[in-house]
Amino acid sequence: MPKKPNTKPAPKHKPRPAMTHQVRIIGGQWKRTPLPVLDVEGLRPTPDRVRETVFNWINHLIDGSWSRTKCLDLFAGTGVLGFEAASRGAEQVVMVEVHTPAVRQLEATKEKLHADQVSIVRGDALSVMQGMQGRGAAGQFNLIFLDPPYNQNWLAKMLPSCAQLLAKDGLIYVEAEESLVTDTPPDWLADWDVVRADNAGMVFYHLLQAKKLPEVQA
Repeated sequence: MPKKPNTKPAPKHKPRPAMTHQVRIIGGQWKRTPLPVLDVEGLRPTPDRVRETVFNWINHLIDGSWSRTKCLDLFAGTGVLGFEAASRGAEQVVMVEVHTPAVRQLEATKEKLHADQVSIVRGDALSVMQGMQGRGAAGQFNLIFLDPPYNQNWLAKMLPSCAQLLAKDGLIYVEAEESLVTDTPPDWLADWDVVRADNAGMVFYHLLQAKKLPEVQA
């Protein structure tokens, strides 16, 4: 007898986000380790050349004291900034990311690298920071990475909360769609000094530090 055609439906698999390319950690114990980049809207990892410059700046300003540096990586995406800091010996790295596929990829990378000093928090960056403040994390971080989606006014929203979580003399790395070095800085930048700044094409990147209050004379 002729065999009946197989009418059993094929199992359905939830499609995975496509991988578009990779970025690599450029320094420290995981140097040259590739990190996959998901095809997620708005995800734009910091280019290698920019990271090399930025981490040279940071290394100089903290005098190479990575082992005493606690980092907060907001809008973590691929996690390349946070993993770069952890690779160089950062004491603690907290990554915050809202997109579930990106969070899963961060967790997979953490497991692959055995990055025990890294913790990953799924959630909206601003809400997570406000929750940290409520749990007494004021002044906890020496270095904050702030690389939000462009043209959504995130810097104005985020910097006040960042200031609450930043340790004295701490640094904030900021990427933006335009330079923050200008004759007419926005009001939300009034409490910050731009201590380093450069650009690579349309990527404008900066290190910020809170302005020091003038000393009161006795």
